[in-house]
Amino acid sequence: MNLIASIRKNSIGLGIFAIVTAGLIAVTHQTTKQQIDSNIVAAQLAAFTEILPASYFNNELYSSRIELAADPLLGTEAPSKAYVGRLDDAVSAIIFETVATGGYNGDLLLLVAITKDSVVTGVRIISHKETPGLGDKVDIKKSDWVRSFENVFFGQPAKAQWAVKKDGGEFDQFTGATITPRAVVRAVKNTLTYFETNKDVLLQQ
Repeated sequence: MNLIASIRKNSIGLGIFAIVTAGLIAVTHQTTKQQIDSNIVAAQLAAFTEILPASYFNNELYSSRIELAADPLLGTEAPSKAYVGRLDDAVSAIIFETVATGGYNGDLLLLVAITKDSVVTGVRIISHKETPGLGDKVDIKKSDWVRSFENVFFGQPAKAQWAVKKDGGEFDQFTGATITPRAVVRAVKNTLTYFETNKDVLLQQ
């Protein structure tokens, strides 16, 4: 009888331990997820002010976000967000979340800022898995390459020239790394095409 009571007691103790442990794991996971989400938001907010000059908006960009349906031109397979810049309630620019598919080590997440006049004011790579010293040069922390998208539009360069130089275009690639720059150039071009295709609707947001 004492043996049964002892087993029962130990079982209860183990059960309580398991519940407490599971709870701690759940809390830790939630806290970690919240921190990661917070870091992503912080990175986006910092990028907003880098790629879209303050003269283009006087509203709070992050709270002025809209949801866009998945679209091949945005490289998305699920709804994505766009952030609408306004001057006195009139849409002046939009920052798109877009995906550069086909990077050397996978997809890259980009922010692309486009004015109502179809001018790209800036681009930032928000996340990537590119090889250090090669494809990661698309990151502003590694090189200024991504700044080559500042104040460009279809016409400067010509739409047909929106490609890396190896493919006959106007944009540089990196020594020993063409695949990732090619993917980013294509993604920015496609995002601008998406904007121009849907411009009338987007400017009514």
